[in-house]
Amino acid sequence: MKKILLVALVIIGLTGCYKDDLMQPLPEVKEQLQIKDAVGIKLESAFVTNEVAMNVKMEVAQSVTIKIFDISNRVVSKETMSVKAGDNLLKVYTSALPSSAYRIGLFDSKNIQLGITDFNKL
Repeated sequence: MKKILLVALVIIGLTGCYKDDLMQPLPEVKEQLQIKDAVGIKLESAFVTNEVAMNVKMEVAQSVTIKIFDISNRVVSKETMSVKAGDNLLKVYTSALPSSAYRIGLFDSKNIQLGITDFNKL
């Protein structure tokens, strides 16, 4: 009987320490980052210094590439990542870029452009 009680207490103790990821609140999308369309990209601000928050919205979870183009339309930065369906709050780090105007684009795994927007690095 003591063994059953001990096993039950251990199981209750372990399940009490279990982290339930499903119960975590989703990060709230700020009004300036909300996207009305089903797919797209939106920056928090068109004027950036070291970093800028952005929202990448997708219909389905997939791998996407975010490319930054300079004013000559050359790719100066590129990153591929997996995103979930819905809103994905990300940060773009721009401290390595010289002050200029840039365009940031969202592309799927087949290199089809899903969205594009401009920003100015101060």
